[in-house]
Amino acid sequence: MSTRLVTFTLDDRCYGVDVDTVQEVLRGLPTTRIPLAPHTLAGLINLRGQVLVAIDLREQLGLEQRSTDVDPMLVVLRMAGESMALLVDSIGAVVDVDNDQFEPPPDTLTGPSRALVRGAYKLPDRLLLALDVDRAVAA
Repeated sequence: MSTRLVTFTLDDRCYGVDVDTVQEVLRGLPTTRIPLAPHTLAGLINLRGQVLVAIDLREQLGLEQRSTDVDPMLVVLRMAGESMALLVDSIGAVVDVDNDQFEPPPDTLTGPSRALVRGAYKLPDRLLLALDVDRAVAA
């Protein structure tokens, strides 16, 4: 049995989320910061009149901050009837992975990343980390 994932990169690592949760993918939109909000909450985004919460996935995973001269890409998710956006470095392709390629998170994954990754798919040219979207947006 196979799974279809939308891929994206953060800090040269390849991550994936189930294609069924992705509403759309966009180039960075202006984000309005919310005073006193945690750093993982990048702010609010106006997407065609709909206000979305934007989560900085780099902060959530404990990675270094993105360079200020690079605009993040947005992966807009639809979960439980709500839309929200994940800020990522770049968008990859939609890939089909076989469930027999799936393994637990690698031992080299530490810190917040370990708790937010369900496991990894070994692909011929790279390791694809499967993000646990429910945990990533709840943390």
